[in-house]
Amino acid sequence: MWPIRRFRQPALICLAAILLAACGQREPAQKMLNDIDAAVNAASSEAAKYVPERLIDVQTKLGDLKAAFGRQDYKAVVAAAPPVLLEAQGLASEAAAKKAGAMRMLNDQWTSLSTAMPGSMSAIHKRIDLLSKKSSRKLAKGIDLNAAKSDLDDATSMWSKAQGAFGNGNLDEAVTAAKDAKAKLDAVAASLKVDLPS
Repeated sequence: MWPIRRFRQPALICLAAILLAACGQREPAQKMLNDIDAAVNAASSEAAKYVPERLIDVQTKLGDLKAAFGRQDYKAVVAAAPPVLLEAQGLASEAAAKKAGAMRMLNDQWTSLSTAMPGSMSAIHKRIDLLSKKSSRKLAKGIDLNAAKSDLDDATSMWSKAQGAFGNGNLDEAVTAAKDAKAKLDAVAASLKVDLPS
């Protein structure tokens, strides 16, 4: 009986030491998870738009860490969390860099479109005016001038919408509306057999 007791006491001491060590790592593990969660939440709206694949990667790693925490494997969480925290903290700057590049590209597109649109609209107006004259009936043969005027009105409306969006600081919407207007004008120009200024 005595040898079993001698063996049980050290085993209980070892078990208590293991439990204390695990509990000792619970708080640091929880803090790291909270820090990663906070970094992901702070960056998620911009990251979802500009670096979605990186956001998903970090969220997956965070999910794995939470699963380990749920299994009470605090040591694994404490060991694996620091690089994930760095990635989570980097999401905001990665998204900002991508956003800056996207905004530069949109700005270049807007500059090009806003330079071309007035000349294109003017050229189509002049062509419609010319083809509307009685002396140009031969030139206007086979061309639906009413449809061309309607399409020009639509393009003008789209262009106004684009300018309004640009004035409100919504460059993305402005470029999209301007591209729609340009596509409409290109179609009208093709139907009227007019070359638009480049």
